[in-house]
Amino acid sequence: MDLIAPTRAAFRLLFSGDAELWHIIWTSLYCSLIAIALITPPAVALGFVIARAAFPGRRAIVVLVQALLSFPTVVVGLTIYMLLSRHGPLGFLQLLFTPEAIIIAYMVIAFPVMVVFTLAAVQAADPRVFETARGLGAGRLRASWTTLVEVRFGIMAAVFNGFGRVISEVGAAIIVGGNIAGLTRNMPTAIALETSKGEFAQGIALGFVLITLALAINAALSVLQGEGGLK
Repeated sequence: MDLIAPTRAAFRLLFSGDAELWHIIWTSLYCSLIAIALITPPAVALGFVIARAAFPGRRAIVVLVQALLSFPTVVVGLTIYMLLSRHGPLGFLQLLFTPEAIIIAYMVIAFPVMVVFTLAAVQAADPRVFETARGLGAGRLRASWTTLVEVRFGIMAAVFNGFGRVISEVGAAIIVGGNIAGLTRNMPTAIALETSKGEFAQGIALGFVLITLALAINAALSVLQGEGGLK
């Protein structure tokens, strides 16, 4: 297959300001960023609690969260579809086939990734940080915040990996979003659609954007970590 012609066409689309193409890119970024912003606080909090607290069922929760990492995203999408469908328990919200439904799916997909990364970061932290903060008169909440600041590079990795997980997600987005042009069509679903039609130019253009985003995410993480992240 000749890739030169569609690659040239892809670059022409990207730099011509094609409204449809840039709306697809915007939809992907909007849904991914909102989902990560909403799910970060509860995911980091749960990861911290699991790492620091001892309670019955802790091991079972760890196993469950780790198992969710390999949960097929199409099953996540199907589950959310049934919840949001007209006859589902949340059907009255009328969110199916909207960007909000995709955001919900992205939150569910990113949640276990961020919990596991936070859990690993907090477990690897020096426990004397928390105890020292408590010894200096800090309350539990303040001492916990001090520990999270100490493991901020691990928290950053959790956020960036969660974003990387959802920005390229396609299965759940198609099921709950419907791949509707001008509304819920995003980069992965558009690539799948254009490829199925034999229209490779737009698919390659969006592929370039996805690859660029992946490189940018890793570069940003490396910059934010600085020398501290290499210790």
